Amino acid sequence: MLALPVAHRGPGEAPLLTAFFTATAAICVTSHTLVNTTTYWTPFGQAMILVLIQIGGFAIMTAASMIFLILGRRLGLRGRLISQRDMQVINLEDARRVFYGLGLFTLMVEFAIAVVVGARLWIGLDYPFWRAVWRALFVAVSAFNNAGFALWNGNLTRFATDWWVLTPVAIGIIIGGIGFPIWLDVRRRVRSPRTWTLHSKLTLATAAILTPLGACAIGAMEWTNPHTLHPLSIPNRIFSALFTSIDFRTAGFSTLPVGQMHGQTRLVGDMLMFVGGGSGSTAGGLKLATFAVLMIIVISEVRGGRPAEAFRRSIPSSILRQSFSVAFIAINIIFFATLALMVLTPYNLDQCLFEVVSSFSNVGLSTGITAHLGVAGKLIEIALMYFGRIGPLTLAVALSVHERERLFSYPEERPLVG
Repeated sequence: MLALPVAHRGPGEAPLLTAFFTATAAICVTSHTLVNTTTYWTPFGQAMILVLIQIGGFAIMTAASMIFLILGRRLGLRGRLISQRDMQVINLEDARRVFYGLGLFTLMVEFAIAVVVGARLWIGLDYPFWRAVWRALFVAVSAFNNAGFALWNGNLTRFATDWWVLTPVAIGIIIGGIGFPIWLDVRRRVRSPRTWTLHSKLTLATAAILTPLGACAIGAMEWTNPHTLHPLSIPNRIFSALFTSIDFRTAGFSTLPVGQMHGQTRLVGDMLMFVGGGSGSTAGGLKLATFAVLMIIVISEVRGGRPAEAFRRSIPSSILRQSFSVAFIAINIIFFATLALMVLTPYNLDQCLFEVVSSFSNVGLSTGITAHLGVAGKLIEIALMYFGRIGPLTLAVALSVHERERLFSYPEERPLVG
């Protein structure tokens, strides 16, 4: 659709690689672009990108469970129980209400963001009404789905100090990046947080810790940088650092020029992007709960090999193995992809690592080298975006489904570690 002449401004049609790259970025809710979304694509092309973002974000939250729902009895009780477990619902019939609720939840959040942003554009910034509506709708869908696309030159850099625009965008990023199953769990037991599932507790607690820590690190490192935070007032510096911390982890909107940031700031960004958002959410990355489990493993070993526990709950050894396996495979993919980009392009480790982690974690921020990577480099990024979108979830499900209890064990022998 994006390769059609009607989708591209000017004569002819968009090159196939450009259309393929953009379609992959949109469906994987990653804001990597080879061209300017506003000036390169017609309203038809922009609408296609918006549809792909909505499909990609909604599908990643519901695909597996929707398949179970559609196939019904043909998958049997086991498949339906897997759907029930993954969506944190109480019984089998609840699964149907979850799907309908997810659609309503998505539309309500996006509508609320669009109303606030649209009012700001139309009333506060004197945009024509329909242009304000279209751009507000586009950024609302992009924010909730953590896609990072926007219809302004420079993405959202012109709104770096506009709290009326960035606050609803940030709220949309957080809501979409945490995930509907967790919000459903919280809503059902809002007055008794102690009864929330361990997954909800780990995800919310890790997000609550990483966001301010990331903001403090970004603010401290960029406070005097004349190309990023230094020209802003002190309240705006704090707000911008906080928004960038939220944005780094899941979304990919650009409010500060990443290419002008200090190298150590981009390294912090690499870490935040790698962790990502909540499982079953619109965000990418390793996922908050997985990262939390890995930290619990380390803490348990430091404390003398005590059982892995959190919030007065023990974590099964199978979950510990799955978390480590997903992290190990993700790290190796990032390592080899970074090495490949360094071999194929003239860019240094800092730039290639940031590009790879951003693609794999479905964030889409860039130091400005995306359009100059060459055909091989762009194909690597397409593969990273695709695997980053479906890989960790697919791998975790595969490990869980193929788990088998063995009725015997070999004699123990301890290799040296360290």
